[in-house]
Amino acid sequence: MGRLEYQFGQRIFGILRRIFMLYKFLLTVLLGFALLTSTGCVHAIFSADPMRRNNQLLYKSEDMRLIMDEWERFWMLDQPSHMTPYRTHGGII
Repeated sequence: MGRLEYQFGQRIFGILRRIFMLYKFLLTVLLGFALLTSTGCVHAIFSADPMRRNNQLLYKSEDMRLIMDEWERFWMLDQPSHMTPYRTHGGII
């Protein structure tokens, strides 16, 4: 009886392993489909209310405009060059 039980256990283990592999494959396909069909972010960035969305878009565009100023300040591009032959004062007069 021991050998028969061992073979039965092996058969059950093989079936469960195939079911698990199929489950993993289907889950991978489903996840891939979800990722390929989504456009942008899953969660909407802006509100559905037109008035509130308008304000959010204005704030966002203002933030994007200020990025260039921040970049120039970080790299000190907004300061006068000290390589000119003329004396310049870089501070506020």
